[in-house]
Amino acid sequence: MERYYQKDIECASREQIRAWQDERLVKQVRNVWDNVPYYRKKMEEKGLTPEDIKGVDDLHKLPFVTKADLREAYPYGLVARPLKDCVRIQSTSGTTGKRVVAFYTQHDIDLWEDCCARAIVAAGGTDEDVCQVSYGYGLFTGGPGLNGGSHKVGCLTIPTSSGNTERQIMFIRDLNATILCCTPSYAAYLGETMKEMGLTPDEIPLKAGIFGAEAWSQEMRRDIQNTLGIKAYDIYGLTELSGPGVAFECSAQNGMHINEDHFIAEIIDPETGEVLPEGSKGELVFTSITKEAFPLLRYRTRDICVLHHEDCPCGRTHIKMSKPMGRSDDMLIIKGVNVFPSQIETVLLEQGYSANYQIIVDRVNNSDTLEVQVEMTPEMFSDQLSQVAQREKQMVAALKAMLGIYAKVRLVAPKSITRSEGKAVRVIDKRKI
Repeated sequence: MERYYQKDIECASREQIRAWQDERLVKQVRNVWDNVPYYRKKMEEKGLTPEDIKGVDDLHKLPFVTKADLREAYPYGLVARPLKDCVRIQSTSGTTGKRVVAFYTQHDIDLWEDCCARAIVAAGGTDEDVCQVSYGYGLFTGGPGLNGGSHKVGCLTIPTSSGNTERQIMFIRDLNATILCCTPSYAAYLGETMKEMGLTPDEIPLKAGIFGAEAWSQEMRRDIQNTLGIKAYDIYGLTELSGPGVAFECSAQNGMHINEDHFIAEIIDPETGEVLPEGSKGELVFTSITKEAFPLLRYRTRDICVLHHEDCPCGRTHIKMSKPMGRSDDMLIIKGVNVFPSQIETVLLEQGYSANYQIIVDRVNNSDTLEVQVEMTPEMFSDQLSQVAQREKQMVAALKAMLGIYAKVRLVAPKSITRSEGKAVRVIDKRKI
């Protein structure tokens, strides 16, 4: 039997959902006009006032918000509440060291945790379950979001955070964890490790997993489900909008229901910005209609996907989004962390290297790997091997400081990276996702 966390909302009629969206959008537009000068200026540049937005049909008139706006307005330029009313920030890495900093009132956190609770219940979670949250905690939204959602459902929550695999497995077994929340690559690694320990799926107490923050294929889903003996559910979110729980998979496992009482989704042509009809493949754009502290209108996610309405066997009525099918920019997601080639280039130039480099991403034993090959200058190339090794070590440290994750660095001979007559091939992604 299908369970719901907030059935009246999750199974509301399309008319009711539309009424919520119309009312909340109008209110949110007035909110940003009154409280965020940055937004008011953007609207005035388009000749708009709040009176021009009477509902969702007028949404297309509003200007887009992009990562560039977030960088320009950093840190407080898009905050719509006095800081004394804000109780938390979460953050994700920015493209050139400037981080995306999102603000939350207590009400924002409550609604975000409700969204995560919906995802946990959709995966079969109840107050009888033991939920192990193995996403990173801290500034990253994964851990705090699912932790709060687990509490709302009433699960016994194990906040293990990421890493320390032996302890993760010990707790899964000793505390009879039934739901696992982490990145899919880490779930696969945990599964492989337990298999090497001689554990069969029947001996693993888990029944479900909620996996997000990075791309994963249907083949990877099948492998995780077979190894751990679970059903593996997808979850989607962005720090800019709140975090995980913007959309989540139900028992049908064929697309993620968007929490439309909090977010309005559009698909646009990434080149022209034109809104595309339902069922079209394009760039996903979100408007947050209930967020108090950090409301984003028409935020361009850069994720490419498809939106579709259809009767779902689970009974939920909110629109579904497909798994993201790529990006309209050059961002990579590695171990759940946003990595831009421009970040790596910034570090190289600061360290005195030329901009001739190549980024190689792979997945080994279900874990993402990142290698950066960098051409040395002729002067560096004449250095002794020990000096080259020292330079590589320095570069590893500099990239770790910028990206927050480890990258292997290989310094190569000048002019050894293949030149392209067209756009330089900066990234080679060998992962099959």
